[in-house]
Amino acid sequence: MLEVRNATVKFDAADGTSVHALDNVSFNIPQDSIVVALGASGCGKSTLLNAIAGFQPLTEGEILIDGTPVSRPGGDRGVVFQKDTLLPWSSVLDNVALGLRYQGVGKSERHQRARELLKLVGLSDFESKPPYELSGGMRQRVGIARALATDPKVLLMDEPFGALDSLTRETMQQLLASVWSETRKQVFFITHSIEEALTLGTHILVMSPRPGRVVARYEAGFVRQFATTGDIGPILADPRFVALREEIRSIIHKPSHDRRAA
Repeated sequence: MLEVRNATVKFDAADGTSVHALDNVSFNIPQDSIVVALGASGCGKSTLLNAIAGFQPLTEGEILIDGTPVSRPGGDRGVVFQKDTLLPWSSVLDNVALGLRYQGVGKSERHQRARELLKLVGLSDFESKPPYELSGGMRQRVGIARALATDPKVLLMDEPFGALDSLTRETMQQLLASVWSETRKQVFFITHSIEEALTLGTHILVMSPRPGRVVARYEAGFVRQFATTGDIGPILADPRFVALREEIRSIIHKPSHDRRAA
């Protein structure tokens, strides 16, 4: 179980101004769930993810995994970034196996695990290729496989599909739903897209503009249907999906003074 308790982040920006990025954010990620944080640019989504990853210290509050406080990066969290961070001089196979190599796992064992994950993300035929020969969507598949290689308790995804074209993005959403259905990893995912949040999230956190606060919470089960059928069309047309999308949109676009009053 990942728990975020009263997380607050304040820091001094490069220009000397004080930034209040997060304010008193609390939630947990239940087993077998995908929690999606959703909000406009500058609402603190990435700051929150970086804090969970151990990259960003909290000013107040705490983050715990199975009761143990998070104070630095660790193998119990795998991270997939918006822009892939693959090593261009290494093969796809060695990129996936990188974390296992740092953990001291032998070459034969780490390559076997990497091949299993490349099969899971549909890239078995590309293990010997360098990353620069792959498309953007394929590189993100490699990034997902690499993040899963160390068998983390929580998978953190920082708008991993935001730079992809719409067709590739839909394919990657379908892949994530399938991978989650098979691995049942706890996932924390951030996005600007309401439709993406509803399609992939079992739980959705709507965040306010800076300082980021959780202003609404929803539960949705569309990702289970998506993982089973692989067809996003009926989900997007579902009246429940449409109603939730419009309700969340109204919250995100609510004037700030109305949001404070609420």
